[in-house]
Amino acid sequence: MDKSLSLVHVKLLAFDLLSLVQSPPDTPTFFRDGVSLSRAEVLGVVIYREHKPGRFLKFAVDDGTGCVPCILWLNHATSPYFARQRPQGVRLIADVANSQASLVKLGTVTRVRGRITSYRGAVQITASSVAVERDPNAEVLHWLDCLKLARR
Repeated sequence: MDKSLSLVHVKLLAFDLLSLVQSPPDTPTFFRDGVSLSRAEVLGVVIYREHKPGRFLKFAVDDGTGCVPCILWLNHATSPYFARQRPQGVRLIADVANSQASLVKLGTVTRVRGRITSYRGAVQITASSVAVERDPNAEVLHWLDCLKLARR
């Protein structure tokens, strides 16, 4: 039986995310303990930020077990992928991405959800949702959730 969690944002610690195995190479499928994953959720402190307006926001999230590289694309107006869609929808997606990019600041506790991708052989998250956590217990709760889910 094929075990797959490819349609779910799986809560992962950086250590687990960075140890995923891509199989076969150059595909969007990653494996952990025989289970295929394609989406993840991580939570930690933003320790790196590189913003190229109109192109992308690269940032790294540190959860104490490692640093997860993340990218949030901001090129919706110039991307050929979005050229096929309705202009109102593209504008809305671009506005949401830009507002999320403005939330990512050094030192903030941030929750990132997105697709697990590979860039130059390294695992990263292509963000679809970025939110700042205001609850001081969010990191501990995320750790506990990850541990509980890993046991199952």
